[in-house]
Amino acid sequence: MSTGDRGTWLALEGSLRPGEDAAPFGSRIASIGVDIPEHRQSTAALMASTRHRTKIDLERLTGIRSRHVVGAGQDSLTLATGAARDCLAHADYDPERLDTVISASITRCVGGLSMQLEPPLSLSVKEAIAASRATSFDLTNACAGMMTGVFVLNDLIRQGRIQCGMVVSGEDISQLGRNAARDVRFVLSRQLASLTLGDAGAAVIVERTPRDAAGIEVAGFTTLSAHSRLCMAYPARSGPGATMYTKARTIHRVAVEDSLPLLEEVSERTGLELGDVDYLIPHQTSSRAIRNGMRVLSERLGVQPKHVVVNVEDYGNTASTTHFVAMHRYLEDGRFDKEDRIMLLSFASGLEVGIVVFVVGGLVERHGHLH
Repeated sequence: MSTGDRGTWLALEGSLRPGEDAAPFGSRIASIGVDIPEHRQSTAALMASTRHRTKIDLERLTGIRSRHVVGAGQDSLTLATGAARDCLAHADYDPERLDTVISASITRCVGGLSMQLEPPLSLSVKEAIAASRATSFDLTNACAGMMTGVFVLNDLIRQGRIQCGMVVSGEDISQLGRNAARDVRFVLSRQLASLTLGDAGAAVIVERTPRDAAGIEVAGFTTLSAHSRLCMAYPARSGPGATMYTKARTIHRVAVEDSLPLLEEVSERTGLELGDVDYLIPHQTSSRAIRNGMRVLSERLGVQPKHVVVNVEDYGNTASTTHFVAMHRYLEDGRFDKEDRIMLLSFASGLEVGIVVFVVGGLVERHGHLH
């Protein structure tokens, strides 16, 4: 790696003990659920609310027409709980089966903009869905939070420590956009990325399978700590909530550059290439950034996925939930086949680069579309 400290790449087959050839079990994604607020805010309305005359055409720059935002009585906890219930309903899953519940939200807003740290949000979700057997804990890894939770569950399941678990997140994060609207003056503003954010809840159940069954094939992360200050958040200087300052172009550039060695390593260790991927779902920042990033990756690797999912136009960037909101939409639209291979590719502040590759399998039936 030319920049940063590369972290350990793990969980291609789970963590192994000395002398073991492979993890004893496999894992699969059993169900996905979402909770999307009904209220929508158009990009035009958001930009009309800015304090200064910016003349920024945000919709043209990002492809985002609108985003969903929380209404009265909604917050991180209600979104996470709603998504968890939806996830259980899709799989007809008894919550008593869950061994672990992980909350991966960046925002932990409860009853407004109050951030709940104790008790952890995972405990509140666990109690709300009656998953009384489950252990629970929170983790935070910026916009890679839910994928990090899947990474953790995949490893625990493959080692035989648990049978199944749920990762859940509720992102009440559009507040950053409201605060940015007070300060943004020009297109290079470091708060511009905050204007792309939307609210959503998402949940995913990961469960044990026989080792050779179709399911999760790759799950891994690396941390590039040299870039940790490219995106920083602070309490808002005026008004409630927080503000976020992002060097968006730099983050995009280094994320694309430093994901290449990881994709090459995945190919080398598993035999999978980008061309074997039916649907690649990157972090949903803007349509322009996704197109440019995929062009660079495809040119450098010499292959490209069959389809690249762009889901920002009506949702915006929903932070840690973004990959699973996009997946849920495609499942509900009936776009996936059982044999399709999906790659989730995460670029998150930190800088975190993560990859999860899996075969869709029974998710098609669980979401009502059997091709």
